[in-house]
Amino acid sequence: MSSKSGSRTPLATRIAIALAAVAILFFAVQGGEWGTLDLISQRTRMARLEQHVDSLQHVVDSLKGYRKRLDTDPALQERIAREEFGMVRGSKELLYRFTEPARPIR
Repeated sequence: MSSKSGSRTPLATRIAIALAAVAILFFAVQGGEWGTLDLISQRTRMARLEQHVDSLQHVVDSLKGYRKRLDTDPALQERIAREEFGMVRGSKELLYRFTEPARPIR
């Protein structure tokens, strides 16, 4: 009987060592502050943020172009003055019509 119990001890020890090695390997890959899944999610987030930054940079570039046109293009300046501020060019007259407000139907 002692030979059977003696043969089981090394097997149990080998299983324990194998489980410890698997646990150490798992902790090396997944454990710690930044595991593999955390790094993958960070890379995905970084790609999304870079795409968002590129999109915003495109918007900024187009707004810079619009501002440059606004500073240098008299036709654009006149159109904005007419549309936004109701200004007219030269000696043109403005005609305003004042009407009574519509009465609600009862």
